[in-house]
Amino acid sequence: MSRPQRLLGVTFVAFGTLHLLRPGAYEKIMPDYMPAQRELVLVSGAAEIIGGGGVLFERTRTAAGWWLIATLIAVFPANVHMARHPSRYPAFAPALLWARLPLQALLIWWARRTTRPSTSHPFLPNLKGPRGNLHGGLSRG
Repeated sequence: MSRPQRLLGVTFVAFGTLHLLRPGAYEKIMPDYMPAQRELVLVSGAAEIIGGGGVLFERTRTAAGWWLIATLIAVFPANVHMARHPSRYPAFAPALLWARLPLQALLIWWARRTTRPSTSHPFLPNLKGPRGNLHGGLSRG
């Protein structure tokens, strides 16, 4: 396992654990229109722990990367909500709240870059089979 993979996995396990230990802090950033806010915070925390843990094992790393990308996309509305309502979050400078939005894209890139099979394109499926040729067919020669 590479250092970036370890860092990604541990980071998301830690973030997810914080969701479970301090759900009230995360509920405060939920958009008002979201139902069952406590439950969504707990589910997103569990999703981060599962994804981060999956990154730590080669067998589940690629799937865990996609899982983390889906989780990051799912929580993006909370980041937009914070940026659009800075008066509700006086502890954070408005510029910092807006800066979180492109940071989400950077986290998605990091998750994909770190968890993709080494022979594949960053955002396309790996079309090479176990023998290194397209679709896994037998090479001639």
